[in-house]
Amino acid sequence: MTAPGTRTGTRLADLTTTRVGGPARRLVEASSEQEIVEAVRSADAAGEPLLIVSGGSNLLIGDEGFDGTVIRITSTGFTVNDDDATCGGVMVRAQAGQDWDELVHYTVMHAFSGLEALSGIPGSTGATPVQNVGAYGSDVSQTIATVRTYDRETDRIKSFTNFELSFGYRDSLLKRSTVKGSPRYVVLSVEFQLGLGRMGKPVRYAELARALGIEVGARAYANDVRREVLKLRTGKGMVLDAPDPDTWSTGSFFTNPIMGEDIAAGLPDDAPRYPFGTKGQVKLSAAWLIEHAGFSKGFGLADDEGHVAAGGRASLSTKHTLALTNRGGASTSDLLSVARLVRDGVERTFGIRLEPEPLLINCEL
Repeated sequence: MTAPGTRTGTRLADLTTTRVGGPARRLVEASSEQEIVEAVRSADAAGEPLLIVSGGSNLLIGDEGFDGTVIRITSTGFTVNDDDATCGGVMVRAQAGQDWDELVHYTVMHAFSGLEALSGIPGSTGATPVQNVGAYGSDVSQTIATVRTYDRETDRIKSFTNFELSFGYRDSLLKRSTVKGSPRYVVLSVEFQLGLGRMGKPVRYAELARALGIEVGARAYANDVRREVLKLRTGKGMVLDAPDPDTWSTGSFFTNPIMGEDIAAGLPDDAPRYPFGTKGQVKLSAAWLIEHAGFSKGFGLADDEGHVAAGGRASLSTKHTLALTNRGGASTSDLLSVARLVRDGVERTFGIRLEPEPLLINCEL
């Protein structure tokens, strides 16, 4: 007999934004902190492989599915503490399964600043610190105060401060720490420290600043920032829209490469590069590398000569070359086939190997 909230043979494609992935041997839905901890303990006690899913926006699951326990975190809700002790700011604590953009929208509408540039990103709040989710010159490490987790190794609740999380570019201690091939720390809730006021944080991203009609480093009303970010993301197919296959993706499939200035100096003069860190490193544009290696928007669909990759079922987005999309009826293998062509083509052209941003579960690039 299976426990309440437990199902077998669930198609994981139904739980991911790419709409691909085989069945789960066992799926458990956990809607509270207690249920999450109990489900993880149960799976660990049984010695079962464990996969944590919530919004399903940053993972690609193999066609064979997952032969273990999949825990889908559905805890929702958030609380606001505007006590004067928070140095003129406000503390917002959100449950791990809380829809991210719903939270961002609430903060903007209530004049809490700091998350506005992260509007429109699909997925759950609990996933944001793991990947240090970011966009348009902002990332969650700039506002996260603490993250409450369940430590599978010690069987205890453990909270981390921002400093203890050792955030990096699309990286954190939570992402790097594993046990038995899956995350050691299961996120239960995230607390953000946000400013009070209608003005957003200084805009650090040139494209967004242009859209707002301001200089880089200037500030704009947070609701204006949210509006322009949603416009920009929608134009790139980065806001979920069920009828639009360009949004059936993990978002950006490849991370922007970080490398030494000496290597970047070998690229064409017009290749975008941005200072990164303090060790003579620069961040390159993966989208620029892809496009200049000969892969245009929509690569994988039929071209003028009728050539297709993966049968045309998978392709780069017709709106943005960083998104790998399911055009309808694609498999995980189809998506990876296109991804390999792009990765290998960029490496042949520029000697730079792109790395995937989403988690690859029971599949590899």
